[in-house]
Amino acid sequence: MSTQVIYFDDFKPGQTYATARRTVTEADHVNFATSFGFFEPLFMDRDFVKTSTPYEKPIVPGTLTFSVAEGLTILSGLLHSGMAFLGVELDVLKPVFIGDTLTVSIEVADTRETKKPDRGIVTFRHRVINQSGVEVMVYTVKRMMRRKV
Repeated sequence: MSTQVIYFDDFKPGQTYATARRTVTEADHVNFATSFGFFEPLFMDRDFVKTSTPYEKPIVPGTLTFSVAEGLTILSGLLHSGMAFLGVELDVLKPVFIGDTLTVSIEVADTRETKKPDRGIVTFRHRVINQSGVEVMVYTVKRMMRRKV
């Protein structure tokens, strides 16, 4: 994890960053599903999945995939000057399964100053990629970031 604080002023459109990798474990899946009520058969019932879906095994909830991606982003050190999460647009492109290893490619899409001199808005595009190089999720997020003072 990076200990260097990156401020609003440091982000420039077009910059890219890559996170570390993380494998989604069965413990991650079960803990997430039971903690937050994701008891959908698509996520938890192997027999249902085999007989009623095009998949051979349960898929990981998209919200868990998003949580893993955000965790990897935070561990990268990019958000240590963050002040607020302002919104997200998200698309799930492919299923994620237990045992998949994910990484995130992050691009600075836009920066915008605000009326307050101590902060600015950064728009990031995140591409979540599995161990086969396949994009499984893409999302754009706006974050309020501290400026250097």
